Amino acid sequence: MNRSRYKAITLLAMCFALFMAHIDGTVVNVALPKIQSSLGSDVSGLQWVANADSLLAACLVLTSGTLSDMYGRKRVFLVGAIICMIASVICGFAPNLGILIAGRFLQGIGNAALIPTSLAILAGAFPNPKEKTKAISIWSAVSGIALIAGPVLGGLLVDTLGWQSVFLINLPLGAIAFWLTFSFVRDSKNQKQQRLDVPGLLLSIVFLASFTYAIIEFNARFWRSPLLILLLTLAGISLLAFLAIEYYSSHPMLPLKLFKNPTFTIVNVVSVLVFFTVASLLFIFSLFLQQVQGYSAAAAGLRFLPMNIAFVSAALVSGWLATQLGWRLTIAIGLMLAGIATLLFLRINVDTEYKAIVLSLVISGFGCGLTLAPIAAAAMSSAPPTQAGIASAVLNTSNSLGGISGIALQGTILKQYLASDLARSLSAWNLPANLQGQLIADVLQNGAKVPSNLPANITPSALHQAIDSAFISGLHATVVVASFALFTGALLILVFVPQAFNKENKLVTNDK
Repeated sequence: MNRSRYKAITLLAMCFALFMAHIDGTVVNVALPKIQSSLGSDVSGLQWVANADSLLAACLVLTSGTLSDMYGRKRVFLVGAIICMIASVICGFAPNLGILIAGRFLQGIGNAALIPTSLAILAGAFPNPKEKTKAISIWSAVSGIALIAGPVLGGLLVDTLGWQSVFLINLPLGAIAFWLTFSFVRDSKNQKQQRLDVPGLLLSIVFLASFTYAIIEFNARFWRSPLLILLLTLAGISLLAFLAIEYYSSHPMLPLKLFKNPTFTIVNVVSVLVFFTVASLLFIFSLFLQQVQGYSAAAAGLRFLPMNIAFVSAALVSGWLATQLGWRLTIAIGLMLAGIATLLFLRINVDTEYKAIVLSLVISGFGCGLTLAPIAAAAMSSAPPTQAGIASAVLNTSNSLGGISGIALQGTILKQYLASDLARSLSAWNLPANLQGQLIADVLQNGAKVPSNLPANITPSALHQAIDSAFISGLHATVVVASFALFTGALLILVFVPQAFNKENKLVTNDK
């Protein structure tokens, strides 16, 4: 096989794998309201459904990066594809919330093996920096294609075949990615002898699990909850212990020396902020369109289409733009565009028509899409080639941490504002405190569905209006947080990172 054909097939295989991994989140978002009504889940349960795969991926992606460097990136990739397909079957036939979340956890294990190895394989197949940036821009655009296909296809499947069907679409995608990789892609690994960092792996799991659980289960009684205080304390201790072990270990799961390069450090921080925003807005707007504005799953999915097309378009042109302006300026422009557009969502109210917000959706999607390929190219080019697997894993850990914290923190902010504003409305109706608490719990458990056993002085339409108004209050709060994250990312890039392309448009790193 000639070199050009090998590169094309490798890129195709890695794109199929990335599409399978990323379509999970997009189809799940539009299915959340149906999952809530079918399985009786509250907002916290929906956060776990949305976050479970990202949580496990974040816990294990560094380990999978080390394993791919040790035993071969192709081998780890193939194992990940098999696990993803098995997990999709479990989710598709889950009879209750617990089994569904368990299946999502298993999907996270598969994604942890799949995503970083796909980027490492791609980086190895395209050693030339200019070609690498273009290939990664195409690879990154696939995540945008998943954003386009996921909501529309997921919405249609939910409305016609039920929410379970959205998970089964991974099976043909996984089979194609497996066959192409098994048949054509060459293996590669770090020839230096390595060992698995078991203490680091266990501490990272403890930190991420305890921190995520504490954020998701946060409520107004937080400071009186010994369990949640214990979880945050455990998260802090495990993080410090993890960093200490990684610093002194001869075979660290996370080589802290990578972060001596300021470029590598900053782009990973910015990646957290980007995925924090994207994941949280998709999660909240899926609930807004269906529960507040009453769209079906398919109709809500279609309304994400302009934003997602803009995302893909930006990802496709970002490689070219980065060679002209440098990745530093490209990322900063994308973040500022997305930040301004996100801030404009403050104009939204219960009755806002879709046409009034579609332009903001498009600009937000375009800005975020503009950042992905340059971030990935900068991260991979600022790390030694022998550590491509672990560098890719670190970047994907940053992506996962951003998504986890976005859904966990923003979902919690939404829940708290919804409960607080609804409590004020119920107090104005002079309801007893215990009845207020019961009504608020019912709303959080069943979404926009109005309880049937209402007091005589509250009509269903009045309560529904109060619920919608409270949701909008929470949405506005999350929008402010999201835009602040994007502007912070732009500031970090412009202040702390030098231009990364020289006059010949080739990447320049700080490695000596």
